[in-house]
Amino acid sequence: MNYNTIIVGAGIAGATAARILAEEGNQKVLVIERRNHIGGNCYDELDDYGILIHTYGPHIFHTGEESVREFLSRFTDWYDFGHEVVAKVADQLIPVPFNLNTLHMVYEKEKADRLEQKLIAEYGEGSRVPIMKLRENEDPDVREIAEYVYQNVFLRYTMKQWGQKPEEISPEVTGRVPVVISYDNRYFKDKYQSVPIDGFTPMFEKMLDHPNIEVRLNTDCLDVLSFEDRKIYFEGEEFTGNVIYTGAIDELFHLRFGRLPYRSLDFRFEHLDQDSFQGHSVVNYTVSEDFTRITEFKFLTGQKNTNGTTIVREYPFAYTGAKNEIPYYAILNEDNEKLYGKYKTMTEEFGNFHLLGRLAEYKYYNIDAMTLKAMELARTLL
Repeated sequence: MNYNTIIVGAGIAGATAARILAEEGNQKVLVIERRNHIGGNCYDELDDYGILIHTYGPHIFHTGEESVREFLSRFTDWYDFGHEVVAKVADQLIPVPFNLNTLHMVYEKEKADRLEQKLIAEYGEGSRVPIMKLRENEDPDVREIAEYVYQNVFLRYTMKQWGQKPEEISPEVTGRVPVVISYDNRYFKDKYQSVPIDGFTPMFEKMLDHPNIEVRLNTDCLDVLSFEDRKIYFEGEEFTGNVIYTGAIDELFHLRFGRLPYRSLDFRFEHLDQDSFQGHSVVNYTVSEDFTRITEFKFLTGQKNTNGTTIVREYPFAYTGAKNEIPYYAILNEDNEKLYGKYKTMTEEFGNFHLLGRLAEYKYYNIDAMTLKAMELARTLL
């Protein structure tokens, strides 16, 4: 097959772009994937007990973007639900983000009613207030709420997750878990909150099942692609089509300026011969434990009649690039963004080379935002 486009990576970015190019543009597309499976970090599979698990941690598709929902719905039906998360604080499981339900669990009724009215008057019903902003409020009652959330929900969890104090972290990160002035326990507010009813992997299989798409697994792009004298070579011959790269940008250039910092995760799975471990899909451990959260998959996927239950604990650590480590979360600060800029500049001499995705662009994407970005890039290239 003579390829029009080569895509590096078979995750949501690469698979979406491949399907658009192959289907709408009748392009011949080669997808190169270093792992032995498609789906990227959304990959899921049945464990030894027949329970559907997310191998690289829990993933939930949530969006208000109709075009993204419509596109992905061509390849899957959905298990729709309102995703709720609780945090274990002392002996209580409280809803997070901290909301008005949480407020009434933490404080006795008269005080909770008074604090609720203050929050609504100050910020408006339904608003989402970043914790760092709430701490700046001049009202001592509001600051009391902020301090409770900061100490019991935010501070230690953030330090475990990022290995930094909240003040050192980008506002893009600290704003992700606000205080919510409503009685809605859902973690996300998007219209659609779902997982593919048969799993993410079957959805990816259907996306990549097209006569114009070829997928090569267990293939490192640096074994077949090279970049020399402003030209891209594929298997030793100049390639003049487009290359979409979704991998780690620093690895593409052999870490010339040093490694981009990430946080990684150690997932420790456990199967239990009991009906349920925690009764919730996700419980955050925000205070003293070494791990940040436990996911119980049957409550995430809606799987029924399972043989016991499977959980996973997540232990964050600093990514070093060692074998089997995975870069999950870019550590966004001025120095790291400057370092990324050096690598990005190196790609600009190749006119047919396009960066796409959280590793290539050194930023965080939800599934829907990544799908939309891939759709837009692919159609631009057409």
